[in-house]
Amino acid sequence: MAVQEIWLVRHGESVANVAAARAEAAGADHIDVDFRDADVPLSPLGVEQSRSLGQELADRGLDDVPVTLWVSPYLRAQQTIAVALDAGGLAEPPKRVDERLRDRELGVLDLLTLHGVRSRYPDEERRRQWLGKYYHRPAGGESWADVMLRLRSVLVDVDRLDGPERLLVVAHDAVVMLTVAVCLDLDEPALMEFARTHAVANASLTRLRRSTAASPWELDEFSAVGHLDDDEVTEHTGRKDDEHVR
Repeated sequence: MAVQEIWLVRHGESVANVAAARAEAAGADHIDVDFRDADVPLSPLGVEQSRSLGQELADRGLDDVPVTLWVSPYLRAQQTIAVALDAGGLAEPPKRVDERLRDRELGVLDLLTLHGVRSRYPDEERRRQWLGKYYHRPAGGESWADVMLRLRSVLVDVDRLDGPERLLVVAHDAVVMLTVAVCLDLDEPALMEFARTHAVANASLTRLRRSTAASPWELDEFSAVGHLDDDEVTEHTGRKDDEHVR
């Protein structure tokens, strides 16, 4: 049996999400975070969001069919699913930690606010404006097109799975957004329009479905947060793109 559903989860709010919002509000150049990107943990709110997510996964019958779990190697994603499975009373499915599901890398612009990018790297900001969000690759970093390339290889592996009907992926906002783009075959204009009107919230659930391995993917649900209380919903969208909101 081929995988018929992909459930995409963005990690809960991280301490870097909080620091980025604080830096933006203060008009600062730099986001003050004491961890490398891979080691950024959840904030206390992110832990609560993950608990709520776990109950939602249980209520939706995550394991009603054979399921497998693929997760980013980054700590905030690992913590999110560990807390969620425990809170939902769910056994951990067969698990694969996949480096291709890591967050987008921003190179020299990492930990800078948009104001910081403009003041410290004005030439890079002009390149970003000229090339656009889809193709702009900061020095030492990745463009959206680069991330899509690695996600295309992930989806090739999805088609090779034999047994699981449902794949749960726990990763990052860019991974969720661009997995949807690859599955729906969105070109640059269509993706930019979709991203303009949609954001991936922390601890949200996005679902893709197909009837057979040869059928096209369809988007059933995007960034669902009905399981979160109003005061638990945080988007930290990263729409500024080169501000790294983790």
